[in-house]
Amino acid sequence: MKQLYSAYKIKDHIPENAMTTIEKLLADNDVCLKISRQRVTKLGDYRSLNKGRIHSISVNGNLNIYSFLLTLIHELAHLKVYVNYGSRVKPHGMEWKNEFRLLMSWFMDNDVFPQDLLDEIRRSMINPKAASNSDEKLALALRRYDELKSGEVILNEVPENSVFYTKRGRKFVKGKKVRKRIKCKDLNNGRLYLFSPIAEVLLEPR
Repeated sequence: MKQLYSAYKIKDHIPENAMTTIEKLLADNDVCLKISRQRVTKLGDYRSLNKGRIHSISVNGNLNIYSFLLTLIHELAHLKVYVNYGSRVKPHGMEWKNEFRLLMSWFMDNDVFPQDLLDEIRRSMINPKAASNSDEKLALALRRYDELKSGEVILNEVPENSVFYTKRGRKFVKGKKVRKRIKCKDLNNGRLYLFSPIAEVLLEPR
């Protein structure tokens, strides 16, 4: 099992100074790691196979190195919980939160993350969310390290009342934030839609 992750070139997906520790975690826990195509509904997942004898983790390959690492540790925490508790506890309950904090402690203490991102990660570890993109401040901090295509911006960075375009060419004007979403008006049909603050949008149509 220790060779199953090596063929996927994980060194291209995580910070260099995290590589040795990640290799050890994967080998010690007999993890079969799969680097997946982009999935809209999830960043990664953990599965127990062959009656718990095989641990399979997948992580989206389009993530930046810090998002990839954070997602991988998130899924390793699920593995640890499964080994210790089976299916007797909640997926993102206190057991998972404790394992996630424990696994993250080394990475937070060894200069793996840039300081601005580290500050948000430390804050998020007080009460880890079920997904990093459900923690708005952390998600925005992680998005700063994405390689956006030319002309793309994060909606949160667009000034209020400014016009923007979706990748499909729809034209909107940015409105006010409503709880965790931003209310935007479609200039073609006049309807209001709620957008995530971390949505990737365009300032000019393509």
